[in-house]
Amino acid sequence: MLTATLSKILIASLSVVITALILLQDRSSGAGGLFGGGGDTFYQKRRGMEKTMFILTAILIVVFIGLLIWNLVLQA
Repeated sequence: MLTATLSKILIASLSVVITALILLQDRSSGAGGLFGGGGDTFYQKRRGMEKTMFILTAILIVVFIGLLIWNLVLQA
């Protein structure tokens, strides 16, 4: 019981964190894109904080999917 409840709490928390990270990753104008910013768009390489956020998002998505599968196993 405790494990199932804990996994549901982790899944909900991770979904909020992943959503926030994805919203902060606007390629055109950094965090300003959240508030309608952005105009000239051009491709640039991810560096620094942007690269760290991208990698962290990918890792958290894998953990999130793993928790979803684990939750399904617990319910079976």
